[in-house]
Amino acid sequence: MQFNKQVQELKVTGYTRLNPRHFVLELLAPEKLPVILPGQFAQVLVEGSPSTFLRRPFSIHTVDYSRNTIRLLIQIKGEGTRHLARLKEGDSLNVMYPLGNSFSIPTTKEVLLVGGGCGVAPLLFLSQFLHQQQIRPSIVVGFRTREEVSEIEEYSRYGDVFVTTDDGTEGEKGLVVDHSIFQKERLPFAKIYCCGPDAMMKTVARLARMHRIDCEVSLENTMACGFGVCLCCITPTDKGNERVCVEGPVFNINRLKWQ
Repeated sequence: MQFNKQVQELKVTGYTRLNPRHFVLELLAPEKLPVILPGQFAQVLVEGSPSTFLRRPFSIHTVDYSRNTIRLLIQIKGEGTRHLARLKEGDSLNVMYPLGNSFSIPTTKEVLLVGGGCGVAPLLFLSQFLHQQQIRPSIVVGFRTREEVSEIEEYSRYGDVFVTTDDGTEGEKGLVVDHSIFQKERLPFAKIYCCGPDAMMKTVARLARMHRIDCEVSLENTMACGFGVCLCCITPTDKGNERVCVEGPVFNINRLKWQ
């Protein structure tokens, strides 16, 4: 479902460097924010970067209607994101948002959120949204090392947080799916929301099926246009190839043709 898509010049009102690879931009809208739901994303125009021709997609990390701001969590990966990392307060950013569909509203309080790497980006907004629904989820987030662990206090305001690091320098050692919460004979959840690397999401999906738990994942396919024209982000589903930027990015795992 597409909502009231906007293309606006948003003003940078905050820049927070979380670690050497990740930062958060706070952006002020020039008029009242449209309705934004957890799981939706924004396409950002990277101006002033000669090698960056296409907009870059980023999950909406948080929304603050009282301040009329959104926040984007960005991982520095290439020239485009390195350029965005040089922004400062007062700069403008051309943003098209909100795009894509959203996570569904759960009908249960037994909810688990699972995020790995930059895949944690949409889960903070989702946890805030669930908090408004009187739901306190369990949240498992994975990072490579202690240096990259961030915003745990923020997540802890809305849920019970469990951390893994690949090298064991913070929380439990191993990947997200290695956490002891997944080792129980019966997982005490009725709904799982997940975002992160494909391999991680596929493992979470397998565990969800094994325990007969309803599960939704947010795909991170490469996107160019962000509104369904270029077809470069398609994924096989039970209805044929669908556009992740329009029919997604959120899919119930039962709809995906994952092998």
